[in-house]
Amino acid sequence: MSRRQFEITPELLLRAYRAGLFPMAESRRGDRLYWLDPEMRGVLPLDGFHLPRRLARTVLSDRFEVATNRDFGGVIAGCAAPAEGRDDTWINPEIERLFTALHRLGHAHSVEVRQAGVLVGGLYGVALGGAFFGESMFSTARDASKVALVHLVARLRLFGFTLLDAQFQTTHLAQFGCHEVPRATYKRRLAAALDVDAPWDDAPAPATLAAEIRRLADRLGG
Repeated sequence: MSRRQFEITPELLLRAYRAGLFPMAESRRGDRLYWLDPEMRGVLPLDGFHLPRRLARTVLSDRFEVATNRDFGGVIAGCAAPAEGRDDTWINPEIERLFTALHRLGHAHSVEVRQAGVLVGGLYGVALGGAFFGESMFSTARDASKVALVHLVARLRLFGFTLLDAQFQTTHLAQFGCHEVPRATYKRRLAAALDVDAPWDDAPAPATLAAEIRRLADRLGG
């Protein structure tokens, strides 16, 4: 028997996300993908995102250059690479292939953080309607992945997204306000978000983006 009863295609992947499922591999070298539908789902609140002022100052400084969709392959490779405290990941070559295909179709996006022209952090995920499904992030410089996350949240807020799916709550994400909701609650929120027409914009006006980041720090941060 083959390892799969059917091929996972980008189109099937999009249908799965609309139904609240997402895929993971058991390891970087594993050749099987599993569909997950957690009983409790991690969600980052776009209206209650916690942005400490120290981090806001870093985001608004010239320490990093932030862009989107310039090097999706570099970001997903960075997320798949071993890191301190993490010898393995769930991103195998099949995951890379599928999400790269979604990127070419305009559904998967990356936020990239560079320092002196070198990619030092970022994140990627999938946008459908008014929902963004965060997949993974990486960092090789202090605060780089946090800067990517803040830029993501600011962009999602600016363009009318209503749901930021973090999949699982972690200690790292909890500091930004990530919390768990039951599966049924998540799926109701997902259905509502999928009905929203929210565009993804690679290059919002810098002043507009900076103002939104300041609003996050002033109104929602501490």
